[in-house]
Amino acid sequence: MKDASWDDLQLFYHVATAGGLSAAAAQTGLSAPTIGRRMLALERATGRALFTRGPTGYGLAKDGTALLERVRLMQEAAQSISDWRGEVLTLPIVSMAADSWTSRFIADHLAKVWTPKDRFRMCYKTCDTSVDFTYREAHVAVRHRRPESGNVAIRRSVSVAHTVYQAAGFGGDNCNWISLGTDIAITPADKWTFEQPDYWITGWTNTPHMLFHLIRGGAGRGVLPCFIGDADPGLTRAGPIIEPLTYEMWITAHDDERQRPEVRAVIDRLAALFGENEDLFAGRESRP
Repeated sequence: MKDASWDDLQLFYHVATAGGLSAAAAQTGLSAPTIGRRMLALERATGRALFTRGPTGYGLAKDGTALLERVRLMQEAAQSISDWRGEVLTLPIVSMAADSWTSRFIADHLAKVWTPKDRFRMCYKTCDTSVDFTYREAHVAVRHRRPESGNVAIRRSVSVAHTVYQAAGFGGDNCNWISLGTDIAITPADKWTFEQPDYWITGWTNTPHMLFHLIRGGAGRGVLPCFIGDADPGLTRAGPIIEPLTYEMWITAHDDERQRPEVRAVIDRLAALFGENEDLFAGRESRP
């Protein structure tokens, strides 16, 4: 069918089922002359006579009846697609918040947390500060310390260790360091480098994402969580684990939300994922 648009086929459907241009005009808001011109153009595009025109209105010719059956099938398919799309919009949502490093780890292992077959949607929030469950900023949050107050359900997870990393080809006589900027550093690990008085910091950045890539690119040594640094073959350790930076990870949720099946599923899957990688998080899987 040459140059027959779906809009014209839908308009044909209205004319065919309503019995004329005036009735189709009332249904569509288009003028009767406009509809008439478009039906004539549709006949030219199909190369077939679709209507019998008479004083009482538009009737369907033989080819018009055949086309109507096909358009009905197309309408049903279009409605099925619309219904299918609508089902997605009615699925429940689980909002999950984690710091930049943990968010990256979850994304790299997403099939352990969510798959397209799950009957819920996910909102992934990267949040390097505390999450306020009072205002439902997230349904589930992965935190660096145990919450001390609030109506919060908690689950202790793994220990997270940190050490200094450098690019695999970093020169032994290179004394340069790189860190997050003082204006955005939040955690003790963020601040550790610039709190060392004798370290020569020649670069800094405003995102953990860039810190990782700059260290790997050879800009300088820097502090990373072991589950990030040890997992990348382009990095090597440049020192022992920095014990004061080790913290316990906690999976938290508002107590009212954790009873929802989809929230419970995400909590259980996060706990399993972190547990499976306990040695990596604790810095016990360092490469030689």
